[in-house]
Amino acid sequence: MQTPSDTVEMYLLAKDCNRPHLMERAFAGGALLRMEVRQGGMDFPPVAHGRDAIAETLVRRFGRTYENVYSFCLSDPPNPTCAEFHCSWLVAMTEKDSRAVRLGCGQYHWRFAPASRLAQELSIVVSTMQTLPPSDIHVVMPWIAALDRPWCGMDQVMATAPSIPAVRTMLEELDRVPRPPACSSLALAA
Repeated sequence: MQTPSDTVEMYLLAKDCNRPHLMERAFAGGALLRMEVRQGGMDFPPVAHGRDAIAETLVRRFGRTYENVYSFCLSDPPNPTCAEFHCSWLVAMTEKDSRAVRLGCGQYHWRFAPASRLAQELSIVVSTMQTLPPSDIHVVMPWIAALDRPWCGMDQVMATAPSIPAVRTMLEELDRVPRPPACSSLALAA
């Protein structure tokens, strides 16, 4: 049986590897996506309804602009019976056209369908998105590729992060963000 952890992992695989066909294993047909971009110049619609619209926004359109995408949930995997899951995330990628390195962070807020455990709703908050020069790929990508995927502890991220000031500042701010309980106390019906 699918678990919330399977759903989150499938979404990250679909997005990071530009595989829109995998979104049917992550989102219910009538799922809702909400996007809040606080900083960083990312261009996303604030709302997408339905799996196809979500795949268009988070995989196809995203994949036309970015490559070398590595995404991480900065928490332990959700409990198999949780109804809602909240965690901080970290992403690194490169822009296809400029080759600039993008490093960002924010929060995921998931709500899972009771029977299928597919995502019924996902809210993504983009708190920060840094643009680093293309030359930083030689420092950022080896670091990011060595982190545990997709579930990574903030301790590992901080201990191994490069000494690029913009990276360190962003990670220190992320580390100070209060973390709500990762999993809601409401259990899903089987």
